[in-house]
Amino acid sequence: MDKQKLIIFDTTMRDGEQSPGASMTKDEKLRIARALERMRVDVIEAGFPASSNGDFEAVKAVGKLITDSVVCGLCRANDKDIQRGIDALTGAKAWRIHVFIATSALHMEKKLRMTPEQVYEQAKLSVRFARNACPDVEFSPEDASRSDPDFLCRVVEAVIREGASTINIPDTVGYAVPEQFGEMIRRLRERVPNSDKAVWSVHCHNDLGMAVANSLAAVMIGGARQIECTVNGLGERAGNTSLEEVVMAVRTRGDFFNLETRLDTTQIVPASRLVSQITGFVVQPNKAVVGANAFAHASGIHQDGVLKARETYEIMTAEDVGWTTNKIVLGKLSGRTAFKQRLKEIGIELDNEDAYNKAFQRFKDLADKKTDIFDEDLLALVAQEAGMSTDEHWRLVHMNQASGMGERPHANIVVTEAGTERTAKSEGDGPVDATFKAIESLAKSGAELLLFSVNAVTQGTESQGEVTVRLSKGGRIVNGVGADTDIVVASAKAYINALNRLANKMERLNPQHQM
Repeated sequence: MDKQKLIIFDTTMRDGEQSPGASMTKDEKLRIARALERMRVDVIEAGFPASSNGDFEAVKAVGKLITDSVVCGLCRANDKDIQRGIDALTGAKAWRIHVFIATSALHMEKKLRMTPEQVYEQAKLSVRFARNACPDVEFSPEDASRSDPDFLCRVVEAVIREGASTINIPDTVGYAVPEQFGEMIRRLRERVPNSDKAVWSVHCHNDLGMAVANSLAAVMIGGARQIECTVNGLGERAGNTSLEEVVMAVRTRGDFFNLETRLDTTQIVPASRLVSQITGFVVQPNKAVVGANAFAHASGIHQDGVLKARETYEIMTAEDVGWTTNKIVLGKLSGRTAFKQRLKEIGIELDNEDAYNKAFQRFKDLADKKTDIFDEDLLALVAQEAGMSTDEHWRLVHMNQASGMGERPHANIVVTEAGTERTAKSEGDGPVDATFKAIESLAKSGAELLLFSVNAVTQGTESQGEVTVRLSKGGRIVNGVGADTDIVVASAKAYINALNRLANKMERLNPQHQM
């Protein structure tokens, strides 16, 4: 029997971005979009065009850039939102308008303050409006799993009649369990008379740790043929359905699912690393597929088995998902052409020659500090270069710090503020604390430090440390990233990067749109 196609709809740049601190700039979205296109994701939801001018421009830019995936924009069920989505995506090679409105009694009464009949009419009119401009319209009844089944069927039948070609059923609060959710999708498809005129999709949250299981149950039991997911399972609260887990489950257990995707799975790990670096959300070591320990075997029995026959304890290979890039690629004698070529090979494209020149100079500086440069080093280097593209109100010029047993750690820093050099010194509970206090004594930002995270980019004592700093002020949450072979220097770079993002008015407010 021929395998049926499973459509992979990625919402890393929309729902994934709703994680506090995961808000992305236009340039960051473009980098992720390129990675998703290389992975051959079917649909890329690039954002919520009506939420801000910044997100509108980002969605528009992604639409212009991407040619091998459908680019989608999420819109509330009103003409203003939908027109904003149309304006952002008109001209894209392939595009989709994704319309949503809540259908549960609770949401209609408390959030929308609309009657069921008003919601029904609004859903119909919105899909009709979108369909007049865009041939590809998706409709989502928000909080579907808590909606009255009769009303839900009536709404879905009406929007299909108006031209919606994809119907997405979200488990908005992650309350579903697999068998129940799968049966719900099956019953909906059986009860809606024109259900065969649309592709059925599911969008699950991971509050009870069952987003992947619920999504796959909806496919196997309910007949859904699109799964909405994110790289690394990124998303608000406990996250969304994990793209890599869904794709590799379908591929590894093809005997059971009898489905196939068009994804190039060797791009999974590079995409995972990129999303982790941009958002500052570190992938846990024991995360399925993309965790650092996903293909590690500590047990002697397991190690012996794998050495004799890999399939004894591995159901997929590390190479299948892209765990092949950790190799020495460059050194201090490598030239500009080799550097540029290697960036291209690992999927990094910079905007112009000036950007390549700046990145190359940073590479040469790094090569003076450590002997071997790995792919992960290049990814961290470019991620930091991208972060520095934010207007540099603050810039680190020089710093030193000292700490030791029995003495109070202290730090001295030299920074420029809008081009004017300033100095400060401070003591702290440790060298990083002293450094941050010295910087803050000048910046006086009043921001709250929500996260300080340090990760080794590669193995060994020569490894760069990549530091993520998350700051919050006045409802805004931003990430700063810094990398250096000196952890304290990396920390200072990250803190200053975060301060610059706070100072940059073009940075988005953290979006909070449920779906």
